[in-house]
Amino acid sequence: MNKIIYLDAAASAQKPSCVVDVEMDFLRKSYANSGRGICARATAVDDMVATARRRVAEFINADANQIVFTSGATDGLNRIVNILTRQPWYLQMSTFAVSDIDHHSARLPWQELMYDGHIREMLKCELDENFDINPDSVPKTDFLIITAMSNVLGRAQDVCAIIANARNKNPNVVTIVDASQYVVHEKIDVKKWDCDFLVFSGHKIGADTGVGILYIRDADRYFPDKFGGGMVAKVTDTSLNLYTSPDKWEAGTLPLTQIVGLMPAIDYLEKNRPNHDLIKHAYDELAKNPRVKILTTRDAAILSFVVDGMHPLDVGALLGANNICVRAGNMCASWIHARMGIPGSIRISIGSWNTMDDINKTIDVINKIVK
Repeated sequence: MNKIIYLDAAASAQKPSCVVDVEMDFLRKSYANSGRGICARATAVDDMVATARRRVAEFINADANQIVFTSGATDGLNRIVNILTRQPWYLQMSTFAVSDIDHHSARLPWQELMYDGHIREMLKCELDENFDINPDSVPKTDFLIITAMSNVLGRAQDVCAIIANARNKNPNVVTIVDASQYVVHEKIDVKKWDCDFLVFSGHKIGADTGVGILYIRDADRYFPDKFGGGMVAKVTDTSLNLYTSPDKWEAGTLPLTQIVGLMPAIDYLEKNRPNHDLIKHAYDELAKNPRVKILTTRDAAILSFVVDGMHPLDVGALLGANNICVRAGNMCASWIHARMGIPGSIRISIGSWNTMDDINKTIDVINKIVK
């Protein structure tokens, strides 16, 4: 059987053995619920969750009580909207700002608020010739949603400058960063960025599906959006007293097995970031084919392209038939594709497992498909 060449890391990363091993060991030898028991095993699980939270906080330069475990970035982005709309001062807010590099998960919850009449207006950040957000174009707004790296174009955005300009125009602006792609390729510093909220998913960095990170800077400023076990200090028929963050945000049972895997995944990623020289090589070789139109820049973290006269899904299917896994379609990023006047694209994205041989074989297959 021919080897599968997996070039779809931007959709979900392959899992290093250290993640698989620690999760299996936890399930076989150490499993118990967290925040629910007083036996030694339950206490050990509580300690594990606390340790994982501290590790994530260190990873993005946050404080541990600012880290909330979710089921993923999509969950986190939707929860942010639910959190903000529950605050008493929300009714004074009327605008939100986005850009055309957003993923559906980042922008659609806000558009739905607008459709339902719960927020007045959507504003746009302008893009430059490389489709990067122009920091100087950030409008005065109440809520700013930033995609730190497009899953189509793979360029790191200047989050610091974008947020700084937004705060110059409105010191009370609430800033939300979707770091789902950025986190794999670049170091995050939430204190330097000065963001209010940030999200990413575990499965993008080599951890398991079903766990995500929600960073909340002023975590005890907000009233929670979900209720259940583990968050209540005292409740009566007429009053509710909640624990402080992060407990107040994590009603119910956490995805414990997935949280166990976060720590080795972060350790592994920090030592094994994707080798961008592979993308540069793919760019240089595919640029020689006149039917291949590359959409990304040479220094991008991924490579997206289209083929003259072929639908992206057809190219993706033919690559799949040759045991090469890429992403083809609109990448849940309809706006940037519409901006470029195309229905979708083909995306090559790499992880630490990929080699130059993988890239060369893929280039050969693309050149055979695109004769």
